[in-house]
Amino acid sequence: MKCIRHLVALGLSGAMLLSLLSACGGGGTSGAQPSENSQGQEETQQGESTELLVWVPPLDDDTEASWRPMLEKFEEEHNCTVTLEIIPWTNYQEKYTMAINAGEGPDIGYMYAEMYPTFIDAKAIDDLTPYLTDEDYENYIYLEQTEMFGGTYGLPIVAGVPFVIYYNQDILDSLGEEAPETWDDFKRICAEATQDTDGDGEIDQYGFALGWNSASFGALNSNWYMWLWQAGGDIFNDDLKSVRFNDAAGLEAAEFLMELKQYMPEDALALSNDDCFDKIFGAGKAAFAVKRSSQVQGTTFAQTYPDLNWDYVTALSYKDSATFGAVDSLTLMSACENKELAVELMKYITGTEFMTEYHKTCPGAPLTWDEPYQGDEKMARIVTDDVEKLRTLTVGPKGVEIYEYLWRQLQIMFEGTQTPQEALDEAARYANQLLDEYWAAKE
Repeated sequence: MKCIRHLVALGLSGAMLLSLLSACGGGGTSGAQPSENSQGQEETQQGESTELLVWVPPLDDDTEASWRPMLEKFEEEHNCTVTLEIIPWTNYQEKYTMAINAGEGPDIGYMYAEMYPTFIDAKAIDDLTPYLTDEDYENYIYLEQTEMFGGTYGLPIVAGVPFVIYYNQDILDSLGEEAPETWDDFKRICAEATQDTDGDGEIDQYGFALGWNSASFGALNSNWYMWLWQAGGDIFNDDLKSVRFNDAAGLEAAEFLMELKQYMPEDALALSNDDCFDKIFGAGKAAFAVKRSSQVQGTTFAQTYPDLNWDYVTALSYKDSATFGAVDSLTLMSACENKELAVELMKYITGTEFMTEYHKTCPGAPLTWDEPYQGDEKMARIVTDDVEKLRTLTVGPKGVEIYEYLWRQLQIMFEGTQTPQEALDEAARYANQLLDEYWAAKE
């Protein structure tokens, strides 16, 4: 079964969404305690069936069919009805906003990191802290990635598929090189691999196949975050009131990417990163490329690139060793009437029994320490030895607008119109202005 993962799916801007939510009062009151739901719990215990509405995007070819047998087990054990509604990725966030405003949203929603600031601000989702136990914190591998704005707002459901650096083993063998571990290794091998292999005077083998033609800030996943974090930088300062990606660490990351430009395809600005991977790296014409990983990458690559002798490095090391991996989560909506039951369902879906069964047909990284790994052996170290290298975005206010503008400035930098410092400073100026306005409105 083919599994489908999102990169970024956005409709209205964060500012417009928040305005709509605020105007209609959001989806309820945030931070409700379990005791407030005693009536709904009593009804379930007395035999009256309770309905829970769950919204998720298409996570595979037929998520309803994949989940239904396990959901029926929960329904029987808890005398409830679980309605699973599949929400297309197109305008995904916008659909939540419109539904919540109309009082028609779900009890449990699936959200990605960029969605959270808007819906937390609008008090449309609840902090899960009152419902979590010490055992939950110990067993969920990625739970700390959902801690934001002083609470824990999700139970991870898709995680452990970070962007990694793939390499062509045949090219490295021809150069007498081993897999890179550091920035210096990577740059050296890129230089050695960039060659005119057929003697016609034109470069036809590249060090690094990295495309820069994307309208979506999702390209930051492959083109920016890992380098920024490895240089010791980050997007926001700790107080979330300003950004820091234009500091010394951010500049070092940007300058390193510009140094690597000479080892990338000449038309990198005209190619998306997926194009670069498929047409250049997949065709055996580059030493390195970046792409999201999968637990079944060995299986899919054997079909898609049968002649490619490849391997991967989860993350290079410089001042730190980290790479970007999204952690999408199930979220408790504030308007839910039976929150204790909803949280129980959320824990069930993301728990060992459910996910072990689901990952048999749609392989994914284990979400809990007691869930067995079921993917290709070659990819296992991502979720074992290298699990600490996976990082998610720090969720901060105005994130969508900040990332969109930052990506445009990095593209301008790459085309040579601005220096790295100029591009980063301009992106930071815009971001800090947005944050100043946001926090001023909170006073």
